[in-house]
Parts: sequence; C-alpha cells; structure tokens
Amino acid sequence: MRIGELAERTGTPRRLLRYYEEQGLILCARSANGYRDYDESTVDRVGQIRGLLDAGLPTRIIKQILPCLDKPRQIHFPDATPEMIATLERELASMSGRIDCLTRNRDAIAEYLDEVLERAGGSPAE
Repeated sequence: MRIGELAERTGTPRRLLRYYEEQGLILCARSANGYRDYDESTVDRVGQIRGLLDAGLPTRIIKQILPCLDKPRQIHFPDATPEMIATLERELASMSGRIDCLTRNRDAIAEYLDEVLERAGGSPAE
C-alpha cells in the first residue's frame, strides 16, 4: 500500500510516517517509480509505535522494543544500558498505574450504570 493509504488507515500524518521510516521504526519497499510500498503488517506496526509513544517511550527505545512485539519473539538486547532498563521500569510502572486507574473507573461506571438501569426497570449492563 502507498503512504496515503497507510496514513488514512492508521490516522497518522504522512510526515510522521516518513519520520518513523527515517528512525528505522517501519520499513517499506520502493516501486520502480520510487513510491513507497508498505506491507499490510505495517498498519499494526504503526499502531504499536503510536501506543508506545503515547506511553512516553522515546523512539530510540521503541526501536529496540519493536522486535520483541513480533511473533516469534526476538528478544535480543546486546546494548541494554542501565538508562534503558531504568526507563523501561519507569514506563512499566506508569502503564500499570494507568491500567489500574482505568480498571477502577470502568468498574465504577459499570456499577453506576447497573444501579441506574435497575432503578429504571432495565436490565443490568453486561
């Protein structure tokens, strides 16, 4: 697929996709006319990249983590520095905290909705 379709399918600006390519986060083939040609799997890869960026990880660490997200997993970090390990530990703790918060909020909303529906004579939320 060409860059325009990838941008549309992922909701990611073309400029940002080019940046991901420059950083070695995504790969593409080039057609005879020089147009980028992305594999279907790049759609998921861009989603993974966006999620890791949203979690606060810098692109240099994302580049090292991405192979671990593939199947079969390729866990290989010959250059894992203490800084990288500390960053990953911080980010893991931060993500876990956000997940806990979201879980509590989801459960509270579900309980509230169940109560509202029960009082209104409806059925509880599933």
